[in-house]
Amino acid sequence: MKSVAAGVAASHPATARTGVRILQAGGSAADAAVGAVLACCVAETVYTGLGGGGFATYFEADTGEVTCLDFFVSVPGLDGDRKAEPMVSVDVFFGGLPQTYSIGGASVAVPGVPAGLGEVHRRWGRLPWAEVVAPAAGLARTGVLLPAAHARTLESCAPALAYGAGAELYQPGGRLLQGDELLFHPGLATAMDALGEQGPGVFYTGEYADVLVDAVRDAGGSLGPADLASYRVVSTDVDRAMLAGHRVYARHDLNRTIDTIAALPDDLSRPKRAPAVATALRNRGTQRLGDTTNVSVVDADGNACVITTTLGLGAGVWLPGLGINLNSMLGEGELLTEELVPGRRMASYMCPLVVIAPDGGLAVAAGSAGASRIRTALVDTLLGLLVDDLTVPEAIARPRYHVVEETVHAEAGCPPEELAELTDAGWQVVEWPELNHYFGGVTAVGRAGAAGDPRRGGVGILLKKDDRPAGSPPPAGLSAVLSPACRSGSAGLPNAAG
Repeated sequence: MKSVAAGVAASHPATARTGVRILQAGGSAADAAVGAVLACCVAETVYTGLGGGGFATYFEADTGEVTCLDFFVSVPGLDGDRKAEPMVSVDVFFGGLPQTYSIGGASVAVPGVPAGLGEVHRRWGRLPWAEVVAPAAGLARTGVLLPAAHARTLESCAPALAYGAGAELYQPGGRLLQGDELLFHPGLATAMDALGEQGPGVFYTGEYADVLVDAVRDAGGSLGPADLASYRVVSTDVDRAMLAGHRVYARHDLNRTIDTIAALPDDLSRPKRAPAVATALRNRGTQRLGDTTNVSVVDADGNACVITTTLGLGAGVWLPGLGINLNSMLGEGELLTEELVPGRRMASYMCPLVVIAPDGGLAVAAGSAGASRIRTALVDTLLGLLVDDLTVPEAIARPRYHVVEETVHAEAGCPPEELAELTDAGWQVVEWPELNHYFGGVTAVGRAGAAGDPRRGGVGILLKKDDRPAGSPPPAGLSAVLSPACRSGSAGLPNAAG
């Protein structure tokens, strides 16, 4: 039985390198994924941060059990002593057209990232918590280089990200940060140090809880102490669908990704599958820009951990002296699918997943960014891996199409014969001139390699066979295996290895 090599896939070199070094130090997939997501909260702040929320999917190799944890944001208002003021409207350019988003204190929901990462570590971690947090704290002290792909996202989202205190960080001197320039958040190292020493509770009932509440309320929000103190990470139901003899496991998301996979046709040969796949992928409603990121990790024991997190666009509400931007989820109109009852979890498109091969072993661990395009990106990647026999880098990098109402948006390079099948079936086809971050951002580790999405500056790294063996004890300290490149977040890593 072919197995998946230990490795990490992420959307920033510093994130991926952090996860790899934790694996080399004897950490589990959970340790590496948690450490890498914390690195995301330093290196990928145009997408995510400690003030956001997310989901984790974990595969235990020994038992074959798949668990999904929900640490997405919840609706504030349990304190009942404050009515939110109006949100702040900003125009964000998406596909060349302005779209109005709502940010500010009233858009902030109760964050779940610190609690969620703590719970993933508590259940499946092997290294001490402080050692898992330490690499991110090191990155926060030095700052990281902003990849060109992230700089393009920043350009689109600047009205939200460079709002208020964010202007000094993302637009110093009135000029937006460019690719390969230093992204640095003063005070974030202090926050990471406190997280490592005191645990996630520092943000919910500890010394930073009042800081968080005051920041939100000063900006017009309603989040209060009871909202933070009552927040809990919960397990969520795991859905399953079959694809090419493989079992795909994930949570039930807004996109209904698992239902979509189950609805794919039996005949998946190209090009004639295109109209049926387009029908399964048809998306109703307005397309919005989604700032999300994903980390996929497999360890040497065959365990897998996939974590997807987001800030939305970011509320532009920063915790003073701590370098943390808070989420804007209450301003994300497409997520407001239910009544906003205080304490209720909000809905999400995020869908970290694992795929089990017919032989019973792990085949792929994957997740994606991209809001409503997450399903599109994951389904196309899985078709590439499980049906078209591509490597992970090939499957992620190939052109995709996304369906909105009766229109197929196709990236440059989609096979002409497939586009012809779509046109003949009555679909309107709009061809894009390039690969674009609109079409999602997949990261995956599988039997055919590891890769991050080139649309998001992604990186995939597989451990070499002479790296630390399965189940080996960690060295005396994680810092012993952290290279200067990891601490500085330098670029130049390969997109796949192995």
